[in-house]
Amino acid sequence: MEIKGKIHCLFEQSGTFKNEFKKLGYDAYDYDIQNNFGETDHVVDLFKNIEDAYDGKPSLFDDITQDDLIMAFFPCIHFCDLSTMNLHLETMINNNISKEKAYGLLLKRHKDRDIFFALLTKMFSLADIKNLRLIFENPYNGNTYLKSILRKPDVFDRNRMYRGDYMVKPTGYWFINCFPTYGLSMQKDKKQIHVWDKYHIKDDIRVFAKRSSKAGICSEERSMISPDYARNFICDFILGKEQQIGELNLFNNNEKI
Repeated sequence: MEIKGKIHCLFEQSGTFKNEFKKLGYDAYDYDIQNNFGETDHVVDLFKNIEDAYDGKPSLFDDITQDDLIMAFFPCIHFCDLSTMNLHLETMINNNISKEKAYGLLLKRHKDRDIFFALLTKMFSLADIKNLRLIFENPYNGNTYLKSILRKPDVFDRNRMYRGDYMVKPTGYWFINCFPTYGLSMQKDKKQIHVWDKYHIKDDIRVFAKRSSKAGICSEERSMISPDYARNFICDFILGKEQQIGELNLFNNNEKI
């Protein structure tokens, strides 16, 4: 993919993908409502900007051109496996929640998920209608909600550790107005981190440790990505840039589904 303009990393405050793009010679920026790593170039409410842009009001999307690329790490908190599992009445009752409270929680969680999916759909529509290039990332495994709603991802990375990440974390990537390349970088050199190792109880449901205090924002632990993985993904699937770090077997990891 040829990128003549800027890279806009939405919902990223760590600078991980941004900084790897910059090392490769691109003008890249992070956008998020938080700045806990000192890397967020634009501290903005992205949900409000998506709503404003969709309603035809001024927004940050006005400054994004067709020569640019958007990478969106949209919060997965209402789409991932755990969220789907927690939307089952039986799960709540098994956690010793009263039926009255369980039904109330169930209704609230469905309502919250609908709100987030509406925002995601609006972001997709903005890119599609304005002919902006967008890559959207989200977990894609088991009972993730997006499996039943969206088309299949253009890239499915079954095991991110093969490209230098700390977690297996099967992930889907959807490409809007652009197409992936298919490189085979191999860098399986990290000690595995299990994101589920620590959790706490909120509303009698298991959730991630170090959860954000702001609604709809994933925990920092959940969002952390190895810089090696970011570079390998960029080179393999966005730039089509070959690297001298080993070659991945086509049959043991990445799948185009």
